[in-house]
Amino acid sequence: MHIHILGICGTFMGGVAALAQAGGHRVTGCDAQVYPPMSEQLQALGIDLVEGFGAEQLALRPDLWVVGNAVSRGNPLLEAILDAQQAYTSGPQWLAEHVLARRWTLAVAGTHGKTTTSSMLAWILDQAGRRPGFLIGGVAQDFGVSARLGEGECFVVEADEYDTAFCDKRSKFVHYRPRTAILNNLEYDHADIFPDLAAIETQFHHLVRTVPRRGRLIVPAHSSALDRVLQRGCWSEVQRFGNPDGAAQPAWSFRGDEQDFEVLAQGRAVGRVRWSQMGAHNRDNALAAVAAAAHAGVDPASACEALGRFQGVRRRMQLRGSEGGIEVYDDFAHHPTAIATTIAGLRRARPDGRILAVFEPRSNTMKLGSMKLQLPGALAGADISFGYAGGIDWDLAQALAPLGARARTHRDLQALVDDVVASACPGDHVLVMSNGGFGGIHERLLRGLREGVKAR
Repeated sequence: MHIHILGICGTFMGGVAALAQAGGHRVTGCDAQVYPPMSEQLQALGIDLVEGFGAEQLALRPDLWVVGNAVSRGNPLLEAILDAQQAYTSGPQWLAEHVLARRWTLAVAGTHGKTTTSSMLAWILDQAGRRPGFLIGGVAQDFGVSARLGEGECFVVEADEYDTAFCDKRSKFVHYRPRTAILNNLEYDHADIFPDLAAIETQFHHLVRTVPRRGRLIVPAHSSALDRVLQRGCWSEVQRFGNPDGAAQPAWSFRGDEQDFEVLAQGRAVGRVRWSQMGAHNRDNALAAVAAAAHAGVDPASACEALGRFQGVRRRMQLRGSEGGIEVYDDFAHHPTAIATTIAGLRRARPDGRILAVFEPRSNTMKLGSMKLQLPGALAGADISFGYAGGIDWDLAQALAPLGARARTHRDLQALVDDVVASACPGDHVLVMSNGGFGGIHERLLRGLREGVKAR
């Protein structure tokens, strides 16, 4: 079958393309900007890419059009497909029907940590010899790719709550029908499509409704939002994970610090994780991944041992380089909670030296300004914060005013780079946070720091 994918350079749709090709289909695709890194991955696979959404692509005559959720009504190619009454589907629907059917699907949902937890879980299964398939919203450094078809029964999917397609406004994850589902956490996000947290909770309950009786939900020990989701109805086994607070003992808990801890099952030590990952959030991600793998039959001790070799995910607290004793990190954090958690994790792992937080409010929610009042608190753990105000129409400087002299904003990216370079001292940690490319700021910072060292 020949399938042509609209919006192919998005991480999810690019993963769908890789899986379709691995399944024996002929795959082509298009996007408004054929851009890396996904364009490079797809071209390496021999997948032909078309720039733009011109209606002339109808001449390709694919058997099926797969439409990404970034493509809306009014798009010239989509309108031509509809007018011609061509066969089309969404990416999640295609994935469900052609890949996930008859697989043991392990889905990882939640506002934060989906990519990292999915990568951990896929790695555990891989190291246990289960040869899993996966589709992850990032590139796990252990695999070097965001998706693979796999040869075993298990398939790990990052289960996103964002909408499916122009014709299907349900969350993507309602299509996946997992046997094992991690609900990592739940906060308000995606202000462009959800009016409030209750609307997102409804979508999460739709996911809960699809898990079979013999399935298992892995849920944090402390989450009022997810508690409300489960109170609407739950028909599957629920196992809790996290830190006990003196009340009921979670099924999965820990003992130790963030980079060296025992995993406890029903209060009994079943394995130990010693690794280089930073932050309490990653310890929680590890608990959830071990619990999900256990449901699929992986011994917890083996899972913990595998995590000790886990290299992490690109753009998740990734050290991009060091110049003159100044480290530059890259992280995907773009929600206030994620920003605060990332800063706290770096602070605990690197207690010496200042943290210079460099961030871009780029997500749709942040661009709307829906969470601007939360930013000062999120950035409070940094010594100095540098915000990029280009691309937003609200006053970032005013939003950060509670931080006083500890916050600076720039509308010009080079001016921001120059300010960070001039402010940084040996021993400092520059933490860049954005869910986009941020104008290649990491290399610009490293180049500026390198030139500064030479000048000294």
